[in-house]
Order: sequence, then C-alpha cells, then structure tokens
Amino acid sequence: MNQVILTGDRPTGRLHVGHYVGSLERRVRLQNSGEFDEIYIMIADAQALTDNAEHPEKVRQNIIQVALDYLACGIDPEKSTIFIQSMVPELTELTFYYMNLVTVSRVQRNPTVKAEIQMRNFEASIPVGFFCYPISQAADITAFRATAVPVGEDQLPMLEQCKEIVHKFNTVYGETLTDPQIILPDNQACLRLPGIDGKAKMSKSLGNCIYLSDEADEIRKKVMSMFTDPNHLRVEDPGKVDGNPVFIYLDAFCRPEHFQEFLPDYQNLDELKAHYTRGGLGDVKVKKFLNNVLQAELGPIRERRKYWEAHTDEVYAMLKEGSERARAKAAETLRDVRHAMQIDYFG
Repeated sequence: MNQVILTGDRPTGRLHVGHYVGSLERRVRLQNSGEFDEIYIMIADAQALTDNAEHPEKVRQNIIQVALDYLACGIDPEKSTIFIQSMVPELTELTFYYMNLVTVSRVQRNPTVKAEIQMRNFEASIPVGFFCYPISQAADITAFRATAVPVGEDQLPMLEQCKEIVHKFNTVYGETLTDPQIILPDNQACLRLPGIDGKAKMSKSLGNCIYLSDEADEIRKKVMSMFTDPNHLRVEDPGKVDGNPVFIYLDAFCRPEHFQEFLPDYQNLDELKAHYTRGGLGDVKVKKFLNNVLQAELGPIRERRKYWEAHTDEVYAMLKEGSERARAKAAETLRDVRHAMQIDYFG
C-alpha cells in the first residue's frame, strides 16, 4: 500500500508560528524523509467559507498568502502536491454521501466542533456547512487514500470521527476506504502553542499571533510585550515556568546552539528555567533571548517568502497544476465509492 499524507490549512489569514511548530515544520521533515509515496497539502478554502460565506474576498486573498507561507517554510511542489480544495468538486460529492453515515448528535458531541462554535459565538445560528466540517474533513482525507494525517492535538476529535466514518462505510458497503493514522507533533511543547497574550490558543481572530511573515522589528515588539508570570514582579522574585508563554515558546523553538550563540551564561534550557524558578532572572533577559531564537528561526523563512512574493505567477501555476493532480486522484476514489454504493449506473 502506498504511504500517503493529507494535511492542510484554512486560508483565513497568514500562517503563524503556532502553525509552524504544530504542523508545518514536521510536514517539511516528513516530505523530505522519503517514507511517503504521495503528499497532498490542501488550502481548505471551501471549509473557510463555512464561516466566511459573506466575505469570499477574504478567503480568495488569503489563498496566495497560505501558499507563500508553505513555500517559505520548505514545502516543495516537486515532492508535495499543493492544491485548492474548491478546485476538487469530488470532495463535495463524497461529503454528501458520508452525511448519511453520521448522526446530528454525534457531530454535536465532537469537542472540536463544540469549542469552535463557542469561540465564534454561533450559539443557535450555526451554519450547516460549518456544523458538517468533520464530515467534509473525512471526505478530504479519504479522497486521497491518506494513510497518515499530521495534526495538532486540537484536531484529534476530527480524525477520530473520520476513522468512524471509514469504519461505517466499509462495514456497510465493503472494504473501500483507507483508515488513516494520526501523527501528532513529537515536541510536546508544540501540542498547543499559546497566544502572546497568554490565552490558551494562538488565533488570527484574537490578534495574539506572531506571523511567519512578520518583519524582525514586529517580532521583537511582540516578544517584548508577551505575557509571563504575573507574580514575577521583580527580578529577585521566584518565577513560574509552567504555563508561562515565554518558556513554552522556548520549549518549542530553542536548541543548545542557541545558548552558545545568544546566552552563553547557560548551557541549556533547564539551567535557564532553574534560575528563573529560584529568582534572580528578569523577564526582559529571557524575552531578549527568545527574540534572538525566533529571529534565527524565522529570518530564513521570511527571506524565502519575499522571493516567492516576487514570483506569484509561478505560485499560481503551481496551484493550478497541483489542483489538477489532486482532482484526478480524488476522482479515482469517488469512482470506487460510487461502485461500492451501487450508484455507478452507467459505468
């Protein structure tokens, strides 16, 4: 069996460091590992429209932004197929068939759906398309016969629901769909990167993000304004590192060589944490170190992005070609699904 990855993002804005440590960095490593035969990376514009139906221009404009971020981070169109979801109409048809295999109450129990509904203040006015998001995601995954799906921890309930749909379809209609496996970030700090304001989730809508495309000065300003331990008022005060966004970011980004280059007084992050915990280490010094670490990591990404910004015609051509390849693959799966369901009347 071919080893296949399907992953992607909603084009509701530029991608941020939460996307990078949560999935993008690992996608690049998986892409370059040689372990996978096919890699599909989807710009999920149709899903973005489920809660942006009245602002299609926002989604349209951000498709190129997400594509630029992918290329800047090292996604290689020679190795990975980058495509636009709405350019593969077979996904919509698969979604419709899968709707018959899932109950309303099951979708309502999905923790990710519940959290997203609460965050968007939908209450009783939930768009049907948004409510069916887990079913649409199952169509995306199964259309490409994905054997592996790299996701953040918050997407686990979505993947579990996808696996339920696969099991139900195969039970009712015969073995047709591929059961995907979940790949979580291997860095525990990457499971949920908080916002710079200390809120549990970094979110474009909350304005608490550090974007991959931010200029160096903007990154520095955001880092120096970051929430830390509110009880660490003076340098000599003991501080908490657990739940402290600055140290969570350091867990996610810093490496031993960063200490050698930017903070040689310490050998590693454990030493820095121990000093902060016992007191005598100020927030400003730690934030300056974090800024240096982020600049080292994000600087090359920002420069690659500027190259592609000057070559957007090539980016659009890449998206068109990728969407055509993706549609051909999804059409094969849809043909098998229609055959299994006995609705291929004129085949």
